[in-house]
Amino acid sequence: MTPSPDILLRPARRDDVPVLLALIRGLAEYEQLAHQVEADESALAATLFGERPCAEVVIAEAEGEAAGFALFFHNYSTFLARPGLYLEDLFVQPRFRGHGIGRRLMAHLAQLALTRGCGRFEWSVLDWNAPAIAFYRSLGAVGMDEWTVQRVDGEALRRLAAAAG
Repeated sequence: MTPSPDILLRPARRDDVPVLLALIRGLAEYEQLAHQVEADESALAATLFGERPCAEVVIAEAEGEAAGFALFFHNYSTFLARPGLYLEDLFVQPRFRGHGIGRRLMAHLAQLALTRGCGRFEWSVLDWNAPAIAFYRSLGAVGMDEWTVQRVDGEALRRLAAAAG
């Protein structure tokens, strides 16, 4: 049995942008959504490390390289009158799976949510991703089956925005 690597969690830095893009592409391939990736290094640098960052990233390092990442941002619950922490992406490179890296990232974000006064920590998962769903259930997560995600993007987003006058 191969010993588990030492794992270091750290906030991403601007010079991590090429690594982040590679990890995002790895996630997209896993999710069979590589054709949807429009992100490039300049867009990531601007939106994650520019004047007004839109999200934060934690990188998990193992064996001296980026083994995975979690990208998250704050949302808000009107019912709780408290912020929430929303996990947009969690990914561990295949060769590093099974060593507790995903669990460490999730526990780190849960701790961060409590430290920041968040009332909840939530995310979405593709309904076909049984391994991820089982992993999340093992952490105590519950599915929100009565809720469905709604999205407006592309041309529909432009049309809706045009309706504002």
